[in-house]
Amino acid sequence: MNLEFAGLKLNILDVINTTVSPLVIFVAGAVLILWMLYYHRKYRRFKSATIKYSDLKIVRRAGRSARQRYRFLLTAFRILAVSLFIVAFARPRSGTEYTEVTSEGIDIMLALDVSSSMQAEDFKPHNRLYVAKEEIKKFVERRINDRIGLVVFARYSFTQCPLTTDYGVLLNFIDQVDFGLVEDGTAIGMALINGVNRLRESDSKSRIMILLTDGDNNAGEIDPVTAAALAEAMDIKIYTIGAGKPGNAMYPVQDPLFGKRYVYQPTNIDEETLKKIAEKTGGKYFRARSGEELEQIYTEIDAMEKTEVKIASHIQYTELFHYFTYGGLLLVIIETLLAHTYFRKLP
Repeated sequence: MNLEFAGLKLNILDVINTTVSPLVIFVAGAVLILWMLYYHRKYRRFKSATIKYSDLKIVRRAGRSARQRYRFLLTAFRILAVSLFIVAFARPRSGTEYTEVTSEGIDIMLALDVSSSMQAEDFKPHNRLYVAKEEIKKFVERRINDRIGLVVFARYSFTQCPLTTDYGVLLNFIDQVDFGLVEDGTAIGMALINGVNRLRESDSKSRIMILLTDGDNNAGEIDPVTAAALAEAMDIKIYTIGAGKPGNAMYPVQDPLFGKRYVYQPTNIDEETLKKIAEKTGGKYFRARSGEELEQIYTEIDAMEKTEVKIASHIQYTELFHYFTYGGLLLVIIETLLAHTYFRKLP
C-alpha cells in the first residue's frame, strides 16, 4: 500500500518493517499524544470567536445541547486512532515457538551386587544396598535421553531391567531389588558378561557399565579380568566402585533364640581386580567409604559421561499490525464523518 503525503510517496510495509526499536516508537507516540492534548486545550481556550456577541448570558442560560456535550468524542476518536497507528508502527506479532531436540544418547548398564555382604551397616543409618539403590536412582534421574539397564548379581547374575529410556519403569525395578533374589555369592565376572551381552548389539557411540560391589569374585565360570577383556574388545567402558569402609563392619544376623543381632566381619574388596577392570576398558575405579562418597562418585561419573544434546528452536510469527492499522483508519473515518455531519459547526 502506497501513500503520498506532501509530495513524498511512502510504502506502508516499508515503514512498518523499519528497524527502529518499538520502545522509540512508543515514546515518540506518547509525546505526540501529549502534544495533541495540549494543543486541543490551548486551541479551545484561546481561539478567537468567528462571530462576536455583546452578551452571552442568554446563551449560557439556554444550556448545552447534546451535540455540544458529546463533541469531545471527536478528539477522543482522533487520539485513539493515533494510538492504534503507533502500535501498528511498532509491528506487533504473535509467535509460535518450535523446538527440536536431537541427542546422541549413551547406553549404560548398571551392575549391582546383592550378596549378603551388602547388608553391612557401615553406611549409617542404612546398609550398603539401600544407600547404593538411592544413589543409583539419583544418577538415573539426572540422565537425559540415555538408555539405561540394570543387572543384579550374587552367585548368579541376571538382568533386572533391560536397556530402556522409560526411567519410571527402571526406578520401579531398582526399588524391587533386595536380598535373597539369588543364591549368595559374588560373581563379578558373570555380571560383567551379562552387561556386555546387553550392550554388544547397541549402535550407540558410547557404551558404558557401572559396577558396584563390596567383595571379591568367588563364583561364576568367568573371571572378571577375562570379562573386562571382552568388554574392551567391544569398546565398552567400565567404571568400578568398591563400597565399604576399611576394616570391620557390622552385619545383622538373625538368631533363632535372640532375634536380630550384629556381628563384626572384615570388609574384603578386591581393589586390585576392580582397578584392572577399569584401566583395561578405559574407565576408572572409585572407593566409596560412606554414603556421601558414593553420591560424589555417581555425580562424577555423570559429569564425565555427558549426553550430547543439540537444541534448535525457531519461532513462526504472525503479523498483527494490520489489525491496528484498520482500526485506526476506521476511527479516522468515523471522526471525519461525525465532524462534517452530526457535530458540524459554523466556521
